[in-house]
Amino acid sequence: MIVVTGATGNVGREVVRLLVDGGEQVRALTRDPATATVPPGAEAVAGDLTDPSSLAPVLAGAEALFLLSGYAPEVFAEAQKAGVRRVVLMSGGSAETGDRTNAVARYMIDTEDALRASGLAWTMVRPRMFMTNTFQWLPMINAGAVRAPWPDVPAAVVDPADIAAVAAKALVSADHEGRVYPVTGPEALRPGDRVRILGEVLGREIRYEAQPDDEARAEMLAQMPEQYVDAFFSFYSGGKLDEATVFPSVEEVTGRPPRTFADWARANAARFR
Repeated sequence: MIVVTGATGNVGREVVRLLVDGGEQVRALTRDPATATVPPGAEAVAGDLTDPSSLAPVLAGAEALFLLSGYAPEVFAEAQKAGVRRVVLMSGGSAETGDRTNAVARYMIDTEDALRASGLAWTMVRPRMFMTNTFQWLPMINAGAVRAPWPDVPAAVVDPADIAAVAAKALVSADHEGRVYPVTGPEALRPGDRVRILGEVLGREIRYEAQPDDEARAEMLAQMPEQYVDAFFSFYSGGKLDEATVFPSVEEVTGRPPRTFADWARANAARFR
């Protein structure tokens, strides 16, 4: 039995599907199983990661747990009490900075440290920028021009399905215990590159317009707390996070190369039309 948290998200949903397809028993954790859509063959179960004591029945009899960063160390204590053997944690590249003054890096570093101290077998999966972030541009894409910040900052954007493929392998095998996997796509692309490729896939012209930092900051402050806005500006305007380096983790773990952004765009073209 494997418990997957974040089971309706971009990565978690695909982790569930891959495990079910591989013949594993899966509990898909969600706040409301009655309304959640999970892949056929998985058991949707209720649980609240902010209330670790609620997880005891979910974790009972489980061998492995897929977890997102940012939750209390008590989750690991509950996993231990339930007899869970291994945890695969989806963290992020900012954990490598060691910078606890950065709000985003801090919660990832703290969660990784708590897992290492827990006594559970662990695997850290550290993806870079998700290709699915492109969906945030959808209204602008439909209008023919994408206005976005950091024009000169490349990122080896990764398909969440590839992150899930790495995590699923680690959940079912002790071979990946104690490993840290930086997960990237096969090429580093600037925002304008991604806009160009998407336009080529859709068969129409889409312009990219560089958004000034002050304008981007004001928009972001309307959507998230200031400490997180500061974190992202530290990463990209301040150059504190390298998301451009391409790592071989996807191919090393799964035996196939990661999908390109063009592959992802073709697979999701209908959502942009």
